[in-house]
Amino acid sequence: MMKMFDPHIHMTSRTTDDYQAMSRAGISVVVEPAFWMGQPRRHVGSFDDYFLSLLGWERFRAAQFGIRHFCTLGLNPKETNNPDVADGVMALLERYLDKDGVVAVGEIGFDDETPAEERYFARQLELAMEFDLPALVHTPHRDKKAGTLRSLALVRDSGIAPGRVLIDHNTEETLPLVLDSGCWAGHSIYPNTKMDEPRMVALVRQYGSERIIINSAADWGVSDPLKVPKTVEAMRAAGIAERDIETIVWRNPLDFFAQSGRLDIEEANSPLAVDQRRLYQGNSVLRGQNPQVDIVE
Repeated sequence: MMKMFDPHIHMTSRTTDDYQAMSRAGISVVVEPAFWMGQPRRHVGSFDDYFLSLLGWERFRAAQFGIRHFCTLGLNPKETNNPDVADGVMALLERYLDKDGVVAVGEIGFDDETPAEERYFARQLELAMEFDLPALVHTPHRDKKAGTLRSLALVRDSGIAPGRVLIDHNTEETLPLVLDSGCWAGHSIYPNTKMDEPRMVALVRQYGSERIIINSAADWGVSDPLKVPKTVEAMRAAGIAERDIETIVWRNPLDFFAQSGRLDIEEANSPLAVDQRRLYQGNSVLRGQNPQVDIVE
């Protein structure tokens, strides 16, 4: 079975059953970006607990199914517009970005393209350079082309190397702009919006596999954490070369996030042994099931 990497998936919003299904489908590495939680957070402390959960409980929960879990941390575009929390979260980030398991600053970028969004976007690109991390950039849902062009201009003006920036949620309209910039291009495969499997197949046929990445995003709304393996099957059915498929769903995300110095490619290529007898702060992923325990020779 081909190893797969889902480089943008919000597992905080998913069930443990999803981890089980993802592991069975061949997903062995994930990156979970910090993001909007569905309603406004009113206190900086809620971000503190959230960042800790990405570095602790989610990492443990993924490992219980043989999946290596990494995260990106940042102040998401929506909440840059909340003056009650924005500066406090920025101060928090300076404490968290040097922690093991953090492989980029993100998601950052634009939502409504406000002055506050631009200010905090620029500052977080500075943090990425200060902490020697890549950056994960969210492109807006509305007026995507204009928002992408504005994002690329800000990246260029910041001085960060374009090869250390992943511009996500691309479409047919934005992909050539991102590739021309030298940045990496991510695509979120959704059931009903953003990008779907047939459209992604057409883009791979046109542009190839260089700096192309796909993900499921799989957030609170209607989404599917198995969209990476489903897109692999669609590419195979369309006759895309196996090497190109592997590049898109394995080598490219590994190479991009390995730039953080916190994702070891050789280690990622090795199976992660599972011991479901383990607990995290007294809690188990099991509810009466027999624990899986891998015997490592």
